[in-house]
Amino acid sequence: MVEGLFSAAAGMAAQQQRLDAISNDIANVDTTGYQAQRVGFEDLLYNQAPANNPAAVTVGTGAATMDLGPSQVQGAIQQTGRSLDVAINGPGFLEVRQANGAVGLTRNGSLQLDAKGQITTADGDLVQPPITVPKGTNENNITVGPDGTVTADNRTLGKLALVTVPSPSGLLANGASTYSLTAASGGVRPATGATLQGGALEGSNVDISTEMVNMMDAQRSYSLDSEAIQIQEQMASTADQVKS
Repeated sequence: MVEGLFSAAAGMAAQQQRLDAISNDIANVDTTGYQAQRVGFEDLLYNQAPANNPAAVTVGTGAATMDLGPSQVQGAIQQTGRSLDVAINGPGFLEVRQANGAVGLTRNGSLQLDAKGQITTADGDLVQPPITVPKGTNENNITVGPDGTVTADNRTLGKLALVTVPSPSGLLANGASTYSLTAASGGVRPATGATLQGGALEGSNVDISTEMVNMMDAQRSYSLDSEAIQIQEQMASTADQVKS
């Protein structure tokens, strides 16, 4: 009886975490370069059957969510005409240096110039390798080639690094479409088959229709787990009345 309560409660907690992930995806449907969060489920521990009764049924303790990492589906490319906007075609990320000094990866190509003329992301993270635009350069004269080469007034200023990792599903989301490396993701390496498209941005890869279906499924599953707890409470109450 008690095991059933724990299993249902674990299911409710798992579905709540799934709902949180879906809600976050829906909230970022218009965020440039955002990649939907993938959530899966895994079984919790099972009680072992007694050695002297191998026919006994093993009872599980429910399920828990597991983070499957960001979705690698390409988002829609949107033309902006802005010279410092770049969209990534293919698998890969722009490498940036985060405020804490750590390496960051992003597909948000809405680039800016800081007070020193350095190219940064919209959140102020420096692109890697660092690229500085000479003072007085008209932003409209800056171009970014398919291989990441940045030029202005027929002068090469640097090259944006297009990189990837052995296991993108292991990346840690930091918000603002930026990810940090983890032991599970592995280190950065040059991306193959990825190019940049200037004057464009990649939209979020969130499919709102799919997310709404997933939300209804999660809500229904949460409700069923809740009903299971109520039924088991009624059964326990009935058992107590029989004993008395």
